[in-house]
Amino acid sequence: MTTAHHPIAIIGAGLGGLTLARVLHVHGVRATVFDLEPGPDARTQGGMLDIHDDSGQAALRAADLHEPFRAIVHPGGQAMRVLTSAGTVALQEDDDGTGGRPEVDRGRLRDLLLDSLPDGTIRWGAKAAGARPLGDGRHEVTFADGSAITTDLLVGADGAWSRIRPLVSPARPAYAGISFVEADLLDADVRHPGSAEMIGGGFFLALDGERGFLAHRETDGSLHVYAALRTGEDWLDGIDFTDTATAKAAVLSQFTGWDAALQALIADADGPLVPRRINALPIGHRWDPAPGVTLLGDAAHLMSPFAGEGANLAMLDGAELGQAIAAHPGGTAAALTAYEQALFPRSEASATESAASLDQLFGPDPVGRLVARFAAH
Repeated sequence: MTTAHHPIAIIGAGLGGLTLARVLHVHGVRATVFDLEPGPDARTQGGMLDIHDDSGQAALRAADLHEPFRAIVHPGGQAMRVLTSAGTVALQEDDDGTGGRPEVDRGRLRDLLLDSLPDGTIRWGAKAAGARPLGDGRHEVTFADGSAITTDLLVGADGAWSRIRPLVSPARPAYAGISFVEADLLDADVRHPGSAEMIGGGFFLALDGERGFLAHRETDGSLHVYAALRTGEDWLDGIDFTDTATAKAAVLSQFTGWDAALQALIADADGPLVPRRINALPIGHRWDPAPGVTLLGDAAHLMSPFAGEGANLAMLDGAELGQAIAAHPGGTAAALTAYEQALFPRSEASATESAASLDQLFGPDPVGRLVARFAAH
């Protein structure tokens, strides 16, 4: 079997990998993206994202997609409510349309990027199994189906458990101390009006220092809810998530004494609950320059979601790497050096912020500290 050669191979068709491919396309540089999913519609793409003006939106401008992005923004999505465990509203901010972090549905944003790429850019059903250097900056990537490719520039955009990261770094994600259980309340205004009114039009938090609910309203009228607990890494393993009634009871046992309207976010959930452990790479993760290979997004700097930066940074990484490659034709080493020199300090700052925010939300008097933080702004 002949091994196909691709000058630039991007492993992973998440937001970061797609942004890189799009920015390269804008500059007339061809790349191929390999993704393990069988196709673009293989699974739903998760909830709402707030796209920051200085990172995610900067990336969309570099990708020449900012105007169509504005058309898919969720009006009212920047509203926020913070409640105590007793159900008392401690902080409420409305969305007046002037904020710098508009909300967008992750699936629609991904579709915007997918639709902006030439046909044939993405190879679906290509699950990377491993990669090895061939010398002179070239690499071979093998896939789960036994096929392989070679490439002059390999980009690991393949997330938390990246198969490309071991080429440059021995680091592995570690448990961050927080576990999520994900739930959905569908057609909320009709079927769950009390929950819909409590959560409001945007982002919602209810906290007591050890546990909480994070939620937001989706563009399809559903409510996406995370029950979050500061707990041991093995807590989720003790719950049978194949039995939804049992799983609900196990989660709600952690929220005894909470207001009934908050408990209803889990008790009334439609469909199965989904467990999610929160993992993170070490703060300040970096690597020595390696010929012909680099990382972006979660592969480079996985962090907890409490700075709201994950998707934004992945897109900015992709845009800046694309611009660096375009600015150094034939000079891959110079392009990677320029990209990584900006990547490392930015990632460290965001990971530090994320860890501090986790400690604030799941530490003493989280609601009081949040109210004080917003008052200071």
